[in-house]
Amino acid sequence: MHSMEPVSLVVGAAIALGGVMIGRMMPRRPPYPAPPPQVPAVSAKPATPQPICGCGHHLVFHDQETKMCQAQVVIPGRWVGQSGGTYRPCKCQGYRGPVPVDEYYAPDIIGGDS
Repeated sequence: MHSMEPVSLVVGAAIALGGVMIGRMMPRRPPYPAPPPQVPAVSAKPATPQPICGCGHHLVFHDQETKMCQAQVVIPGRWVGQSGGTYRPCKCQGYRGPVPVDEYYAPDIIGGDS
């Protein structure tokens, strides 16, 4: 069996005691502040989901017949070794996102002329 040296035990105990003492003397951090209450934004009509493709562009940037994306993306210069950014065509293969539902007007059936 190996016995520990007395010097190693004293040094280890001093390090542990020093850590405890520093932890006791440090000021305590305040608890995390409560998040501010969320106030819902007032809007005339509820927000509807937007038709966003996998490339991050809206449906209006995609051609109606071919569904190919017509937008351009900016490639930062640090990725291609240039000082400024570079514009490249979007590599999206076509719009595959949700198709917006057409809005129709339906007259009220309650309280109307019967």
